[in-house]
Amino acid sequence: MKILVVGGGGREHTIIKKIRENPSVTEIFALPGNGGISKDAKCVDIGAKETDKIVEFAKKENIDFAIVAPDDPLVLGTVDLLEKAGIPCFGPDKKAAIIEGSKVFSKNLMKKYNIPTAKYETFDNMEDALSYLETAPVPTVIKADGLALGKGVVIAMTRDEAVNAVKSMMQDKVFGESGNHIVIEEFLEGPEVSVLSFTDGKTMVPMVSSMDHKRALDGDKGLNTGGMGTIAPNPYYTPDIADRCMKEIFLPTMEAMNSEGRTFKGCLYFGLMLTENGPKVIEYNCRFGDPETQVVLPLLKTDLLDIMMAVSNETLDKINVEFSESSACCVVMASNGYPGKYETGFEITVDDDFKGNLYIAGAKLDGEKLLSGGGRVLGITAVGDSLKDAVEKCYMQVEKVHFENAFYRKDIGQRALKA
Repeated sequence: MKILVVGGGGREHTIIKKIRENPSVTEIFALPGNGGISKDAKCVDIGAKETDKIVEFAKKENIDFAIVAPDDPLVLGTVDLLEKAGIPCFGPDKKAAIIEGSKVFSKNLMKKYNIPTAKYETFDNMEDALSYLETAPVPTVIKADGLALGKGVVIAMTRDEAVNAVKSMMQDKVFGESGNHIVIEEFLEGPEVSVLSFTDGKTMVPMVSSMDHKRALDGDKGLNTGGMGTIAPNPYYTPDIADRCMKEIFLPTMEAMNSEGRTFKGCLYFGLMLTENGPKVIEYNCRFGDPETQVVLPLLKTDLLDIMMAVSNETLDKINVEFSESSACCVVMASNGYPGKYETGFEITVDDDFKGNLYIAGAKLDGEKLLSGGGRVLGITAVGDSLKDAVEKCYMQVEKVHFENAFYRKDIGQRALKA
């Protein structure tokens, strides 16, 4: 089988490595991929948002199955175009991808179908938003409606911060068109949990839970990033909470999307907050999370491609999806200065005795050399019998990977270990 994977980060590298385990796979193409992915797939210089070129390439190469991994191409309708060209896909169509593409849509969906979430108001006029903030409780959360590379959310601890966030989104357009509409919502407290789920619109199969570490610095300090590391499973996510989420959140979301004529087929990501009043949805994503994928997929025992094809065929109920009882830890090595200004172009070297899983997020090839080429450069994942074991193994492997200007958090998994 010839497989096409759209995207070029650590998540895509993880998916590609897992897909390679299927014996029927003969060739994998990554569009655009990256320097590190090129060891595991043929990288083609077509951007993830160049939908017409992606379809043209897939037809020319007689691709048997396509996986559209990032949010932008999903929201743009890449799956619709590929399927129209006769190429089966894993990923939601444009109508379903709106669950991430518009925060206003997803909040209104939850309100309509009584899915627990933070109280909120939506605005498309800055004066109205600022007027609302005069009496709104603080802290509060300000969200740009559309996609903003995972950065369109501001947790404002004071009224001044909230006002500045609204102005920067709606007046200064820091997130472009995504800030034309905003959501202002109640600040929730409690442990955060990420749960990725396979769904074909009829069956919902949650994957092992995980915990992301968004802040740049140890102790959850510094700026928000795309994620500095993850662990799985998340110790706060007990079997009782999992049952409750299935009944109150997961299945109702699948059914709500069906009722709206927007059947979701693919990976539906639930960002949850475990509050005193029970689990609530912070956000939906229409795809695998990054770097959650880097700890979830190494624990998956069932063949990933078989699951993805079952989702596409709406036969997910025929597959027994199993996960290992082990734990996993991923530490992201970034360029110093990320998520602000940083330098790239430094050679990445790996010691001969490296024993972890290495997932390249931002790197380019220069002849035989692999050079750093992004803010988040790579992720290192280790699997262990316990969470403590996985964390220790992971940090041992981090010491075996080198590039100038490398920077990483030293406390990934510590909050979970305390739990």
